[in-house]
Amino acid sequence: MKTVKIYDTTLRDGTQAEDVNFSVEDKIRVAQKLDELGVHYIEGGWPASNPTDERFFKEIHHYALKNAKITAFGSTHAVSKNADNDPNLKSLIASGVDVITIFGKTWDIHVKEALKTTLEKNLELIKNSLLFLRPKVKELFFDAEHFFDGFKENKEYTLACLKKALEGKADVLVLCDTNGGTTPSEIRQIIREVKKELPHANLGIHAHNDSELAVANSIIAVEEGAIQVQGTINGYGERCGNANLCSIIPNLQLKLGYACLPEDNLRLLTSTSLFVSEVANLPSFHRQPFVGKSAFAHKGGVHVSAVRKNPRTYEHIKPELVGNKQRILLSDLAGQSNILFKARQYGFHLDKNDPFVLELLAKLKELESQGYEYTAAEASFELLLNRVLGRARTYFTLENYRVLETKRKKEEPISEATVMVRVGGMLEHTAATGKGPVNALDNALRKALEKFYPCLKEMHLIDFKVRVFSSLNRDLAGTASKVRVLIESGDPKHRWITVGVSFNIIEASRQALEDSLNYKLFKSDQEKLTKALKEASEGF
Repeated sequence: MKTVKIYDTTLRDGTQAEDVNFSVEDKIRVAQKLDELGVHYIEGGWPASNPTDERFFKEIHHYALKNAKITAFGSTHAVSKNADNDPNLKSLIASGVDVITIFGKTWDIHVKEALKTTLEKNLELIKNSLLFLRPKVKELFFDAEHFFDGFKENKEYTLACLKKALEGKADVLVLCDTNGGTTPSEIRQIIREVKKELPHANLGIHAHNDSELAVANSIIAVEEGAIQVQGTINGYGERCGNANLCSIIPNLQLKLGYACLPEDNLRLLTSTSLFVSEVANLPSFHRQPFVGKSAFAHKGGVHVSAVRKNPRTYEHIKPELVGNKQRILLSDLAGQSNILFKARQYGFHLDKNDPFVLELLAKLKELESQGYEYTAAEASFELLLNRVLGRARTYFTLENYRVLETKRKKEEPISEATVMVRVGGMLEHTAATGKGPVNALDNALRKALEKFYPCLKEMHLIDFKVRVFSSLNRDLAGTASKVRVLIESGDPKHRWITVGVSFNIIEASRQALEDSLNYKLFKSDQEKLTKALKEASEGF
C-alpha cells in the first residue's frame, strides 16, 4: 500500500480563519488530539509572529507525542538580512523542533511588488535560507507560495525557484495553490510538467478552497505523485478555508488505497472533527462529508426502506469506518419505514400494518405541518412514540402558569414565573424568579416537582435555540411569526433535545421544558425497571 504523509496546519493556517482563535492551552489540546488521530506532522505555528505561538513551542516539549512531529513555520530571510542574522530563521531554530517549513515567493508579481526585490535576489533568499536551516533540523520542507498562479504566468521562474529549493536541500517541495483558484485539470497538467523538469523531487500539495476545489486538487496531486498533503481539520483557514483533511484522508485511504493514518485510526476522524470544532467554539457543520452529523442521515421513506435492507443502497461507505453512524430522521417526508426503524431503536418491533404505526405516522405529519421538527428533537419523538403506544405515564399536569417581566430604571429586568402543577391528586402552587422568563419558568416547575421527583435535581439545561418561521401572511410575519424552540438538557449520564412550537415564545419554551422534564422522568423509570429485572434474574 502506498503511503501519503498527512501534514496538519490547523494550528497555524487554520487559525487565520476569521472565527478561529486558539489559546496556548487550546493548541496543546488540539495537538494531542491530532497526535492521537495519527497525522504525521502538526504545524504548531510561526514562532516569530506572535507570543501565543512562541509559548506553544515552549510548552509542547513537555508532552510526549506518539505519532506526530511538531513543525515550526516561517519565511525565507528578509531582503535586508543575511540568513545567519535573520530573526525569523533564528526563532525557527530556537523553537527546538526537528522539522521546519519555510515558504518563499515563486510568483514573480509577488517578488517585485510584495518583497520589492529582484527575481535573482529572491532565488538567493530561497537557497540561502534553506542551506542555513538544513544542518539544524532532521526534516526541511519548502512551501512554494502561489506556485500554480506563478507557473501559469512565468513557468520558467517558478521552476527556477524549485530548483533553488533543491539546491538548498529541502526534503519536500510543497506546491501551493495559495489563492485557491486553480482547477483540477490545471493541477494535473502542471504537476506532470514539474515532474518532467524535476523527476527526482519529492512533491507536496497545499490547496486553498476559494473555488470549492481544495479537496479534489489535493487528491489529484497525490494521484500524480505528491507524497505529502497539507490541510486542516474541518477545512478551517483564511477566506474560504484550506483543504479539508476530514474529506481528504478517507477518500485517499478508503477509495484509493493510500495509507494515511495508523491502522484502525480512521475511526477517530469524526470525534476529532467534533473535538476541534468544540475547542474552536464553532458549531459543527452537519452536512460535512464523512464526519458530519447528516453525512449518513436518511429522511425520505424510500431511502429508509432501502437502507434497512442494504445500507449500500444510499451510503457510499460504512459510517463506522470514520467513526460516524447511520441516522434515520423523522419529518413530513417520513414513511412507515422511518417509523418502524425508530421504533426498533427504542425496543418496539412493530409490523408496518400495525394500527399504532399508522396512528403515529398521522400524528407526526400533523404536528410537523404545524412546525414541529423531530429531526433533532429525538427525545420529544421518543415520548410521542411511547405515549401513542401507552407506555409513558402522566407524571404531572401543568394546570396554568404566568410569567411576569419587570424593568426599573438602571436595574436588570426581573423575571418571575408562577405555576400550578397537579401531581396525582395534589395541586402545587408555587413561584420562582430567574434570569429571563424561560429560566424563571424552569425554576418554578422544578420547585413544584422536585419534592415528588428528586431525580430532577440531576438535570440541567445545556442549550436553548429559537428559530422564527417566515410566513407569506403579513399578519403572521415579523414579530407575529411562529417560533420553534429547541432545548438541550442533560444529566450526569445523558443529553437530550426537546421541541416546542407556538406564536408565543414563552409557550413554545414551556412545551419544550415540559417534554424535557417528562423525558428525564421517563428514562429514570426505565432505568429503575431495568435494574429491578436484573436483580430479579440474579435472584433466580
